[in-house]
Order: sequence, then C-alpha cells, then structure tokens
Amino acid sequence: MSKQKRKTPGSGEKIRAELVDQLLKEHGQGLSDPQALLKDLTAAVINRAMTAEMDHHLGYEHGDEPPSGQSNRRNGTSGKRVRTDHGKVEVAVPRDREGSFEPKLIGKHERQFGGFDDKILAMYARGMTVRDIRAHLEELYGVEVSPDLISKVTDGVLDELAAWRTRPLEPVYCIVYLDALMVKIRSKGTVSNQAVYVAVGVPADGSREVLGLWVQDTEGAKFWSAVLDELRRRGVEDILVLCTDGLSGMGEAVEAIYPHAVFQTCIVHVVRSSTRFVPWKDRKAVCADLRTIYNAVDEDAAEQALTAFEAKWDDRFPTVARAWRRRWSEITPFLAYPEEIRRAIYTTNAVEALNRNLRKALKTRGHMPNEQAALKLLYLALRHERKGTIRRARAWTRAMNQFAIHFEGRLPA
Repeated sequence: MSKQKRKTPGSGEKIRAELVDQLLKEHGQGLSDPQALLKDLTAAVINRAMTAEMDHHLGYEHGDEPPSGQSNRRNGTSGKRVRTDHGKVEVAVPRDREGSFEPKLIGKHERQFGGFDDKILAMYARGMTVRDIRAHLEELYGVEVSPDLISKVTDGVLDELAAWRTRPLEPVYCIVYLDALMVKIRSKGTVSNQAVYVAVGVPADGSREVLGLWVQDTEGAKFWSAVLDELRRRGVEDILVLCTDGLSGMGEAVEAIYPHAVFQTCIVHVVRSSTRFVPWKDRKAVCADLRTIYNAVDEDAAEQALTAFEAKWDDRFPTVARAWRRRWSEITPFLAYPEEIRRAIYTTNAVEALNRNLRKALKTRGHMPNEQAALKLLYLALRHERKGTIRRARAWTRAMNQFAIHFEGRLPA
C-alpha cells in the first residue's frame, strides 16, 4: 500500500499539503494563532456536514434541479453559536421551505459539538452494528470511518466500565432487585446462551440505580456469594429486602453475607413458571385462584387459600400447588408487611423493564464475540439510559414510611 493511501487507525484521512497551504494563506494568523484556525476549520466542517444532511433530506445536491414534482426547496440558513473543543464558533444551519429539516450532527436544541465519538457511542448503544454505523456516517456526512476507529472509540469506555463496576455504593438499600437476561456469547470457539445478571438498588430516597452487571460462570451459592460479597466490599452494609426470581443458591448466599435481609421470590415469576403446563383455556381460572393466595391478609390465610387451591385443582394440575409448596418459605415473606411494602417487593418488574431496553441493543446482533464485548454493549446501553439511573419508585413516600416502621434502626437518618 502506498504511503499516500495508508491510514492510521482512528486518525482519519491525512490532509493534503496543498490544502494546509491554502488554509494558512487564507488565514493569516494560522501560525501565530492556531486556535483561531482550528475554530474556522471546525465551523467549515460542521457547515459542510449539515449541507450534506440537507442534500440527503431533499434528495438533490445544492445547485442541482430538484426532482420533478417536489415542492420542498432550500430556504437559506440561520446562524447558530455552538460550543466546540476549540471554543465557540458560528455555524450556518440550512433551512427548507417546509421546515421539516432537522440536522442530526447538531440537534435542534443542541449548543455543543463534541465530534463523532459521542455519536458513534450513541449509535452503538442503540444496537447498531459496526457496518450500520459506517454506512450511516458515510450516507449522511460523506465520511468513511474504518471498523478499527469504531472499535477504538467504543473500547475507550472500557476503563469507564471498569470504574463503574467498582464504584462505591450506598451503605443501605431498601430493596435490591436481581434479574437475568440471556446473551449469546462466544467462548472457547462455541456460541452459547449465558446469563448476564442485572442488579437494581432502591436507596432511601426511592431512586433506582443499576448496581452492576455480572456474567454467570459458575452455578449456585458460590456465584451469588461472590456477587453479594462484591457489593459489601463496595460499601453496601445492609439490604432490607432482596427480590429475585428464586435463583439457585441465592438463599444460602443471602444468609451468609446479609443475614438480616428478607429474601423474597418474585411472585410473578412463580405464577408464570408454575402454570406453564396449564392449558390456555384453564389458565385464567387457575391464575385467579392463585391470586387469592398471594393477596391473602397474612401467611396463615395464604396457607388456607393454597389448601383450597389443592382441593380444587390437584386432580388436573398437581404440579402447580407442588411448585408453590416447594418454594413456600421464599414466597411468603412479603405477606408479613403492609400493602405499601408488598407492592414494592412482590415482583422484579422494575429490573425487567430495564432488561427489555437492554434486549433492544442486543436484538440486531447474532452473538457477542466475548464476555467483554457483551458487557461493553450493555454498559453503553445503560449509559444511554441516563447513566444507568432509572425513574423513582412509584408511591415511594408511603412505602418509605412503612419501611421506617418495620425496619426500625436500619435506615440512615
């Protein structure tokens, strides 16, 4: 490959010497004031990119005749001051007659331009593949971006990911939800489904924070002991309620690391798993009778409701009640609390909703090349969702009052 065509990964195209000479000639202070030259060059690049966006929007280039029958035309430009790495610059935003054009390089209300890196990360976080990102940038801006550059930009968050996974956490969480999503990951030449667990914590203020991501590489209590011990080393001194999908070995790990925590199995998961072999025509009636169990006033009433359920359905569906009996000690803890706390801890819907958004980022990919790539993509998707912070728990003030009563002395002042 000739020296002229050679590219350094991540550095983009080399600028021709003739262009540099022309820039210095037109900008007399180029050598004495290089910052001013960079500002002018940045403004020129932004203007050229937005012109290319307008060309794509209208379907014809500036100076050409518009397609037959098209009424929309260019309608001049409007000035806009944008902050860049080299200071504030004035750019000319193209307009069209119908007012339907909105530049993507610098959005309608954006006042800051940070280059392509953030845009590449945003596209990657939305699940776009490297090929899609390259095609998108080339189509809109006429910029050829190498796969090496995209990998370099996305790999730039690995240090940030490592810091995020080891950051200090709150000393007390009222609730910690744990749920898994399955990701196809290549390992040792074989692609297999691996569970990536997401933990969401609710501190005393009712906000919801993603505490971490873990890929399960071992089974049972040993894995969960390592996860909970990591949370303890990161500053979590106490967890009031830990709500999960009845994960294997979790009960033993909670007892060892957080012996005062209430371990609650997600009721929604129990209902789904116990009725999976119930025919659809009977499922509505079966679920209605199960509702009398977990809506009971206390554990004794729930026990009576389960006995009544067995008498009614055991002849046809004996596995349903057996599944509830087998996990009874993990199902019933929430029945000891008032409605405000029950509503907050009987299901892991809070983390399941987050997992649905993460699956969108994974949907377009057949599999991830390794565990690190999977964690990188999921972290970028979380960061895209407000740095991993999700909305405040519903009706939290009333729930918090009840937590303060039933867990007296364990909450921060």
